[in-house]
Amino acid sequence: MSSTRLKGVGVSAGRASGPVVQVADPLPEPASTPAPTDPAAEAARIRPATEAVAARLTERAEAASGDAKAVLETTAAMAADPALISQAEKLVTGRSLPAARAVHEAAETFATALAAAGGYMAERVRDIRDVRDRVVAELLGVDPPGVPALTGPSVLVARDLAPADTAGLDPSKVLALVTEEGGPTSHTAILARALGIPAVVACTGLLSVGELRGLVVDGDTGVVEVPSGRVEVLAASSGRKAVWNGIGITADGSRVKVLANVGSAADARAAAEAGAEGVGLFRTEFCYLSATNEPTVEEQVKAYSAVLAPFPGKQVVVRTLDAGADKPLAFLAPEPEPNPALGVRGLRVAFTNNGVLDRQLEAIARAAEQTGAEVSVMAPMVATAEEADWFVKRARAAGLRRAGVMIEVPAAALTAREVFDAVDFVSLGTNDLAQYTFAADRQVGAVAALNDPWQPALLRLIALVGKAATEVGKPAGVCGEAAADPHLAAVLVGLGVTSLSMNAAALTRVGAGLAEVHSDQCQLAAKAALAAHDPEHARLAARAALTPRRAH
Repeated sequence: MSSTRLKGVGVSAGRASGPVVQVADPLPEPASTPAPTDPAAEAARIRPATEAVAARLTERAEAASGDAKAVLETTAAMAADPALISQAEKLVTGRSLPAARAVHEAAETFATALAAAGGYMAERVRDIRDVRDRVVAELLGVDPPGVPALTGPSVLVARDLAPADTAGLDPSKVLALVTEEGGPTSHTAILARALGIPAVVACTGLLSVGELRGLVVDGDTGVVEVPSGRVEVLAASSGRKAVWNGIGITADGSRVKVLANVGSAADARAAAEAGAEGVGLFRTEFCYLSATNEPTVEEQVKAYSAVLAPFPGKQVVVRTLDAGADKPLAFLAPEPEPNPALGVRGLRVAFTNNGVLDRQLEAIARAAEQTGAEVSVMAPMVATAEEADWFVKRARAAGLRRAGVMIEVPAAALTAREVFDAVDFVSLGTNDLAQYTFAADRQVGAVAALNDPWQPALLRLIALVGKAATEVGKPAGVCGEAAADPHLAAVLVGLGVTSLSMNAAALTRVGAGLAEVHSDQCQLAAKAALAAHDPEHARLAARAALTPRRAH
């Protein structure tokens, strides 16, 4: 009897095999009845439960480092979020719901709003639901869902994995990860790469195969085999440990800045510790998400300064608020929209809310002065050169000398030459650019393969931007997850990209990988990938072009 072959999206390189340990699905929805006899006392149970969960996550964060530490700190902060606690308490006292049900409903309200937002915000839905399940388990007095204790080396299989669970995995026991859901930009993917564990996500049909005794997992190609017989235990070969001197440069001396993506002070500290040359994407939404009123300029200055502080004298690119009718920001008074991902979001919000943008730009400028970071600003969701010009003029008026835009809408890539006339630089957000190019929500596992950053159509759009950047002599960076793949990073350089920004865990691998290849190899790899007809062949062709001169 032959083995069954499944196909997902490879998100962390390596090949491994071994027996399967399956992660249990999340807790079922808690009941709405019986109504509490003392609603006030029932509501009072919620805060201690959230504090207990936050304390356990914080304890785990203190024992972790890098991306894992940042994820656990963020999850702990979500558990202790005053807005979540307050809303759950109101559901108990106002609707006489049991505490567990109230927490479930309150968290789901937040999750629904984040899911509608799309992009990076939608990727946090798994985080909030993980917090929800942990608090509900605490209130019900049952074990929280998550990864069971592993007695030996195993391939971990799940519908999806919570970021806090992934962050706590032991690479010596977890041979590989395979999930039926998730996508290439999820926390599971990012953390699997950080831990060096082969991983495949969006493996449709995985949980329908029947009893899974063992799996063979290829994190490069996304192929998962279900053998008919016994499976050999094979750990992924990590090879020699990557070593990087902290300067992004190719073997023949071409400078390529290796930067970090951050969204909080914890992220910034982790990036600085990992040796980032600066920050290529500072997401400012963390300052607004739980705010019922717009944060004051002073509050914003304090929040931004905490993120800029680890990078005095270094480049930090700050993205202005990426919000709108699709984001849970009450002070913006958004109108309901049938398709928020294509509505008034990103820079489009500022066209009718000039004051919000101007106050943010003022706060960014003041935080830059206080910390000594070399700050640039860029606007999200820019579609035309006219929009880019409008933003740059407002940034200059606020005293910010260097301003650019995100290219995550195909129209902006197609008119890159005109966009460059208005800006000092551009940064390609490959995550959103992919989902808008392929009309494929990156949170939907069924279409995750379309969001593979090796898709030739996506690479051809990037090539248009790289060509325009070279012609005008202005920088073009990449700040999507595409930059975190060492082979794809080399291809991006070959396409004309001048800086790469990624999660902190990928910095050393990407920096070390660039140091081993020559510029002409990068260009050959780029041409080979552009000529491929699918992501798999693009990967293989690029690696073939990059292999000959790599050190062994």
